[in-house]
Amino acid sequence: MKQRVLFAAFVAAISLGATAQLRPSQPEPPSGWTKKPLVAAQRHVVVAAHPLAAEAGRRMLDKGGAAVDAAIATQLVLGLVEPHASGLGGGAFLLVHDAKGKRTLAYDGRETAPSGAQPQLFVGADGKSMPFQAAVVGGRSVGVPGTLRLLEVAHARHGRLDWAALFQPAIEIAEKGFAMSPRLFELVGKDKSLADQPATRAYFFGADGKPLPVGTLVKNPEYAKTLRAMAAGGSDAFYTGEIAADIVAAVRGHKNPGSMTLEDLSGYRVRDVELLCGRYRDWNLCGMPPSSSGGIAVLQMLGMLEGRDMAKVRPGSAEAVHLLSEAGRLAFADRNRYVGDDRFVDVPVAGLVDRGYLAERAKLIAAEKSMVRAQPGTPPGLKVAMADDPVDEVAGTSHIAIVDGQGNAVSMTSTIEGFFGSKQMVRGFLLNNELTDFNFQPLEEGRVVANSVAPGKRPRSSMGPFVVYEAKSGRLEQVVGSPGGSLIINYVAKALVATLDWRMDMQSAIDLPNFGSRGGPTEIEKGTELEAVSAALKAMGHEVRAIDMTSGLAGIRRTAKGWEAGADPRREGVALGR
Repeated sequence: MKQRVLFAAFVAAISLGATAQLRPSQPEPPSGWTKKPLVAAQRHVVVAAHPLAAEAGRRMLDKGGAAVDAAIATQLVLGLVEPHASGLGGGAFLLVHDAKGKRTLAYDGRETAPSGAQPQLFVGADGKSMPFQAAVVGGRSVGVPGTLRLLEVAHARHGRLDWAALFQPAIEIAEKGFAMSPRLFELVGKDKSLADQPATRAYFFGADGKPLPVGTLVKNPEYAKTLRAMAAGGSDAFYTGEIAADIVAAVRGHKNPGSMTLEDLSGYRVRDVELLCGRYRDWNLCGMPPSSSGGIAVLQMLGMLEGRDMAKVRPGSAEAVHLLSEAGRLAFADRNRYVGDDRFVDVPVAGLVDRGYLAERAKLIAAEKSMVRAQPGTPPGLKVAMADDPVDEVAGTSHIAIVDGQGNAVSMTSTIEGFFGSKQMVRGFLLNNELTDFNFQPLEEGRVVANSVAPGKRPRSSMGPFVVYEAKSGRLEQVVGSPGGSLIINYVAKALVATLDWRMDMQSAIDLPNFGSRGGPTEIEKGTELEAVSAALKAMGHEVRAIDMTSGLAGIRRTAKGWEAGADPRREGVALGR
């Protein structure tokens, strides 16, 4: 308990640099959450999943750095202090709002399947899918990482500070050490595979075989060495040379090997993709196109709710849960049928977010009765009939939200997929298990699956970073996103409805209990007041399931005086501003 108090005190101390304001209307978080203040900032602000990472980002902003500079410094620290969620061995989606150019650019830094990956990658000799955990651990599940190349591309186009300077906070922390946090300790203890892998056993566990206790000073000199190489040599120091050779050796040398080659690494490229936007009342909401499904699904959900007066719906009511869950069912039905890497399959993106199509889909939402299960629709422009693919990502990942002093902004979701990825540690960082986001079977009921494995293909993701604009003026209003696997879609939709329709401040919107449907049961956050509306939902025909819904929402919203920012009380993140 003393160690937890010390960590909480550390978080509070880091937060003192922010101008904080706690509004009376902010709901009390359930037991076990760390109450977070609504942070007000006039110049700049950063929200990240760990106080050391947020402080690294703010340090860059204080130096006059751009939002992208701060995002890079923040991400490099996250890879150290939150290794279970994101890092150099993974991928990311990035939205960059360019205030001067009055535009937002979208970058796809998602991992890719190696050139040797075949459709039967996760299919056994008997034709059956491999057990999930057996597929995850080792080299088989590792996709070609994209995060570092993405950060370098973004810096070249949007950065202001020297590239090497952005690495200094992470290098300093890696060499001096950071305190083992309660969340990292808990996740290490729950993972059944880390202790079986030599590198992760040596790093996360003590000589007694138990996870390092909360508060233990954790140093990572290998990570510092890796960062110094990249600070001096750019991303080529990662994608070629000794680091690349070690990554390939770890992937191919495991007893559950993958096929990654040095050519796969050196050939990785970030995709410039077209921002996916949709109108919702007085706002334009913009997110990621495929290989993300998050952008499409969130726009579909809000598009289907636009015809209803959501402002009159009470937050936390059975009606609110019903309406968003029904919209979620319809969105997930389309997602599971149509969305994959659009370089490999014909995804009817424009049709899926077409206002007329969504208005027709909205008619399927009854006021007081659940549809229980939804079927995919037939969007305009559909050319190929695909099979349904209900595969869901697991709940790792991290989100960064930043606004700098010039009004530029970043909304970035990064990941190594599941907690601790493939459990393979190389040069101080963990490799992803992103390939398990593919459907394990290339065919379902004789039909092609949009999200099947193919060489060079990017697995479908639910990551959904968003930026919101006032429709009339085009002014940036907010940036938001969350980790959480396939639950991300419902987390982001909840936050948007709460801020735009219910006029909640950003922290109150994040604090609201989570809920929604991913096509199956109606899921409500365990231990929250939503359990009180379970009976009313069941009376409407919902199959209700109370589950842990540990979102990591991070958001920033414009106010009359500057910006307000919120961090999720369910995790260790903070918002820091000036």
